[in-house]
Amino acid sequence: MLFRVVLAWCLLAACVLIHAGGVAAAVRYVHPRLPRHERFWPWTWLFVRLAGWMILLHLIEIGVWAVVYVWQDALPDLQNALYFSAVTYTTTGYGDVVLPRQWHIVAGVEALTGILMCGWSTGFFFAIVSRMFEARSS
Repeated sequence: MLFRVVLAWCLLAACVLIHAGGVAAAVRYVHPRLPRHERFWPWTWLFVRLAGWMILLHLIEIGVWAVVYVWQDALPDLQNALYFSAVTYTTTGYGDVVLPRQWHIVAGVEALTGILMCGWSTGFFFAIVSRMFEARSS
């Protein structure tokens, strides 16, 4: 049990590192490219690119969990592991693919991690929207 809790914590840490690096890269990319006017399409295109980038970060994080599930023989193959991980990370929880009982705590940590990382992405997106409104008012 302790091994799985430590493993879950390491996976959480990996997700934080991936997300921090991804958000930092997005900030470096976005800052010089913020539209200085209120036109619809420049801002919309920026939001589309940011949304795609955030989804890519989440997919990488989901993939990390899935690879560990297969590596540790908690799930039989990568396809099932990716599906389970995506459903768990997003807290959809269909329940059609489940981990063995001894891995349930890891699935719970993955769900909590997904909530945190999605919240972080939402906060970042909100910060960019706030910049848009600042640009409109100046």
